[in-house]
Amino acid sequence: MSKTIAIVGAGPGLGLAVARAFGARGFRAALMARDADRLRSHAAELAARGITAAGFPADVRDRAALVAALGRVREEYGPIDVLEYGPGPQGAPITAAVDTTAESAGAQFELNVLGAITAVRAVLPDMTERGEGTILVTTGVSSIVPVPVLGDVGLAMAGLRNWALALAPQLAPRGVHVAAVTIATRLVAGEGEGDPDRVAARYVRLHDSRDRHEEIVGDVEAFRQTAARLT
Repeated sequence: MSKTIAIVGAGPGLGLAVARAFGARGFRAALMARDADRLRSHAAELAARGITAAGFPADVRDRAALVAALGRVREEYGPIDVLEYGPGPQGAPITAAVDTTAESAGAQFELNVLGAITAVRAVLPDMTERGEGTILVTTGVSSIVPVPVLGDVGLAMAGLRNWALALAPQLAPRGVHVAAVTIATRLVAGEGEGDPDRVAARYVRLHDSRDRHEEIVGDVEAFRQTAARLT
C-alpha cells in the first residue's frame, strides 16, 4: 500500500524537491500552501513524473484551516506517514532585531512554531496508534546563529528547532521519528550541497535511517563568522 507525505509549505524549490524525492519512493504527495493555483501546477508537474499528488490549500497561520486541510488529506489518502513542515519565514513580516515588535515576532511564531505544533498534533494520533511515522521540520541557520537582520525570524526558528529536538526523545519510544533540518546555505538548483534535490535526499535518509534527530545543510561555523556583519 502506498504511503503518504504531507508537505506543509510546499513551494517550488525545496518543498517540491522533497515531494519528488519521496514520490520516487512510491509516496503520494499532499501539497499544502496558500496558493491553490500554484499547488495545482506543482501537482501536475509531479504527475508528469508518475507521482500521485494533489494540492490541499490552507494558510498555516489559520490553525482551524490547517487542521481541516490535513483532515482532507486523511480522507483522500488515508493516515499521513510523513509530515514535513517548512513554510519558511516569507509568509510573515521579517524584521531586524532592533525593529522587532511583539506583533512581528508573534506573526513569525504563528507561522513557524504554532503552525508546526498544530500540524503535528493533527497527525500524531494516527502515527502513535500505528506505532510508526516521521515528522520532519525545516529551519534556517538563524535557529542556531543569531542574525541581526533576521530578528523575529531567529526567534521563531530557534523555537521550532528547540521544540522538535525536545519532542524527538519523547516520541521515539512510540515509533515516531522526529528530526529537524537546518538550512545553512543557499538553495540553488545545480549548486552543490545547496541543490534542492540533494537536500531532499537527506530528508529521505532521515526518514529511512531514523538514527539522527538533526541534519545541518551547509557550514554553520562559516556562516557564524559573517552573521554579525549582516546588520
